[in-house]
Amino acid sequence: MTEPSGVQCILSRSIDKAHVEKLIPGFAIRIGPPTESRSFVLLDCHDQSLRNSGRVLVEVAETLWLFQNGRAPLSQRCKGQGRFVQDLPQGPVKAALKGFPKLRALMQIGTGEIQTKPLVVLDELEKTLVRGTVWCLSSQTGQAAIVQLQRLRGYQKEFQKVNTAFSALSGGGPGVEALCAGLFPGMAAYRAKPEIKLGKAEPSIQVAADIIQTYLQVARQNEYGVIADIDTEFLHDYRVSLRKVRSVISLFKGVFSDAQTAQLKRVFSDLMAATGRMRDLDVYLLEKDKYFSLVPPSLHAGLQEMFNLFEMERAKELSRLSRRLRSDEYDARMSDLTAMFNGTDHLTPGSNAKRAAHEYACALIWKRYRKACKIARGITDETPDETVHDLRIDCKKLRYLMEIFGPLFDEKSFKNIIKPLKKLQDNLGVFNDCAVQQESLTAFVAQHSDTRGHVDARMGLAVGGLIAVLDQRQKAERSRVIASFQKFDGPDTRHLFQNLFHRQKE
Repeated sequence: MTEPSGVQCILSRSIDKAHVEKLIPGFAIRIGPPTESRSFVLLDCHDQSLRNSGRVLVEVAETLWLFQNGRAPLSQRCKGQGRFVQDLPQGPVKAALKGFPKLRALMQIGTGEIQTKPLVVLDELEKTLVRGTVWCLSSQTGQAAIVQLQRLRGYQKEFQKVNTAFSALSGGGPGVEALCAGLFPGMAAYRAKPEIKLGKAEPSIQVAADIIQTYLQVARQNEYGVIADIDTEFLHDYRVSLRKVRSVISLFKGVFSDAQTAQLKRVFSDLMAATGRMRDLDVYLLEKDKYFSLVPPSLHAGLQEMFNLFEMERAKELSRLSRRLRSDEYDARMSDLTAMFNGTDHLTPGSNAKRAAHEYACALIWKRYRKACKIARGITDETPDETVHDLRIDCKKLRYLMEIFGPLFDEKSFKNIIKPLKKLQDNLGVFNDCAVQQESLTAFVAQHSDTRGHVDARMGLAVGGLIAVLDQRQKAERSRVIASFQKFDGPDTRHLFQNLFHRQKE
């Protein structure tokens, strides 16, 4: 009689029966004939959240199977590829995937063939001690196995021995890492924020080149997802990567020559400009439910008209942007830029090019911190919006500098600084979003007005109501900005900045 629970082990290769039997003397393993081979698709999102959390999700014949090291597998009858987890029907797999990024779609990470085989472990008297199932997976580049072991009552010690023996077979790391190593050797997990090793004495121009080339590669990894329109986060990550490149070019003053700095600013500004409208439309559509919640139901019909127009415009923008990203001209430009930052031979150094990274980082961060504090300390309820926007930009530049140079400083101290800075940035971001959305909605109404300035009545009323609500939210957020800065500007944070970046007396 079996107990209701089971344990599974994920192996980076097919089962070596003789090896397992050596680890459990006196026991014999019997593996039955396999089921018919079927195709499987390994699913995850682009940044491989499931892999990073130690889980494996495969789709086989319109059924999802979720494997988690040390737990019994879960299954649910439905398709998963190309869908968001929140759009899956209710079931055990969907429930277990709670916490999966809402803006990321399940996509194909790899494919292969899968078979299942029954497994029993016998003692010397041919008595069954443990039962199990083996999932045998194969791809064009390797093999892996998932072994589910079932406890039998009265044989707990024997079960533990068998479980330990199978676990010892796992190579390439525990759990899902073993499976990836076996099936898809060399497949690296995507990192939107890859680790970049920096040396304190490393010349600043080399630091800049390393960072820019790294984030150019991250941007390129997102191109296919933008074109295929898998989810909106591909374009978001693409833009964030290019924004970080632009920040290095603009913030690393004197590292490149003035002429080369100006040229690079133009190049990356053009790359970013081509994606701006598409991202704006994505944000509107992602926040559709929020917009509907802000106005009374009587205005929903007009609001729906506006979103119908947004969806039509987005389809056109996607087509235009996809053509651009597929073009030979774009590919050549990105290839040339990647080659330019492969080392420093193709870069024109400025006056700060040879300055040691740590010394240069301290100077940049300290200067940006003091500028942000000077602006923030003067903000009141009457301060013009433009000044609050300036603070947002300075805080963003400060955050970028700290993230770029973070490896050069004490990690714990950095976390203590980043936390209140991030809170301040969140408030500034909401303030800015409210302002930008009001301007954009006003422009939208003007764009869809006739020659006499008249607009569809239902849509005009809905947009007008939405602008009024956003204006009230913007005013409320200003007070939160002031409160967040007061926490950021506390004595502990000031001491940390002083200690990390400006130890000498002024």
